[in-house]
Amino acid sequence: MRTEGKRKHVFIRTYGCQMNVYDSDRMADVLRPLGYALAAEPEQADLVVLNTCHIREHASEKVYSELGRMRDLKTERRAAGGDLTIAVAGCVAQAEGEEISRRQPAVDIVVGPQAYHRLPQLLAEAERKAAILKAGKRRPGAGVLDTEFPAESKFDHLPAPLGVRAGSAFLSIQEGCDKFCTFCVVPYTRGAEYSRPAARVLAEARQLVEAGAVEITLLGQNVNAYHGEADDGSTWSLARLIRALAGIEGVARIRYTTSHPRDMDDDLIAVHGEVPQLMPYLHLPVQSGADRILAAMNRQHGRDLFLDLVDRLRRARPDLALSSDFIVGFPGESDADFDDTMRLVEQVGFASAFSFKYSRRPGTPGAALDGQVPEAVKSARLSALQALLGRQARAFNESKTGQTVPVLFAEPGRKPGQLIGKTPWLQSVYAEGKPRLIGRIVEARIVEGHANSLAGEIVTGSYEAAA
Repeated sequence: MRTEGKRKHVFIRTYGCQMNVYDSDRMADVLRPLGYALAAEPEQADLVVLNTCHIREHASEKVYSELGRMRDLKTERRAAGGDLTIAVAGCVAQAEGEEISRRQPAVDIVVGPQAYHRLPQLLAEAERKAAILKAGKRRPGAGVLDTEFPAESKFDHLPAPLGVRAGSAFLSIQEGCDKFCTFCVVPYTRGAEYSRPAARVLAEARQLVEAGAVEITLLGQNVNAYHGEADDGSTWSLARLIRALAGIEGVARIRYTTSHPRDMDDDLIAVHGEVPQLMPYLHLPVQSGADRILAAMNRQHGRDLFLDLVDRLRRARPDLALSSDFIVGFPGESDADFDDTMRLVEQVGFASAFSFKYSRRPGTPGAALDGQVPEAVKSARLSALQALLGRQARAFNESKTGQTVPVLFAEPGRKPGQLIGKTPWLQSVYAEGKPRLIGRIVEARIVEGHANSLAGEIVTGSYEAAA
């Protein structure tokens, strides 16, 4: 337990997507002026924030299980004369709101993903309520709740980002979703689509470069739906924004995620062939290869549109690697529908993919659909799909053997003297190297491809140049 007089500490546990990773970093930035430094473990913290995700089944129960452990830690802390503030942020907070405080009275703050810029005010309110509780003037469990969708953008109130992880940084440019896929909770937890003004995105990008970023990943629930306002009143597309980012000195790599096929326009496809800083890797979720299921999912595109996009993208950038998302066992999915998905995967060939069994999300249209697929059938289909995707990923990795590729090294490996980095195609590379190479792009010769990674050797010339 901490002793009085030391700096306050916050522990942030992040669940789910890259957007949540970005949000957790920004919460740390918001709390820093209040004197909070990051803690490595909850036991070292004065404040614990669980930044939650609501996409998968049982996500809420995992949060409540963790909250049980935090409650016990809070009880131990109070018995020793201290205290612990517990906050739940993110999409579970947005979806469940007061239910969290009801089920777990130890929670002091519940804050949605559009309101975390108000954490300083929420902490002050929680402290005020805690003082009243200590004086015996209110009942336990009445925590502070903020799950509104404020009229003002949270980005207008966030401080400048501080710190960059090993040369790579996330930059949120778009939030929310207007697509309303029938399986998805994002429109209900993140709200309507919102795009940040172009000038503010570029300003943050320059700050990230000054902090050491050489790779910037643009984030959004539907990032290619970006339509940010410019200073002259015009509207910028994602393609125009990428061209402007590529003009910032020091930006060596640009990525963006997650995309929707409906928003993959001609100009964005062209950018893949025109901007060398835009990495040859695209995550483009399709979810199913069957038109009937895509319609039931309200994906607003069909199989043929997706395949046409793939062809056009590969013509623009022949070395482009594709990743995707797949859901098996959506209500009404037949054996023939699943076969259509398998044929699409065989036809496209994916470097990597995320695949899941359909899970009912309360409040979504899909949860009420007839024809729910038995769990055993979903499991069998997922196993078959993942086996095919795994073979494709291994084949893609093995195809890089013998090539020399630029690798951005990000962290030490498991073995002494080993580093882990990423290729332009987002593959993990393990190679022997000095820690000073972390955060730098170095040429590496790929000597072996595995199921989920590559083994490489750093090329001596690039090693010395980066030293």
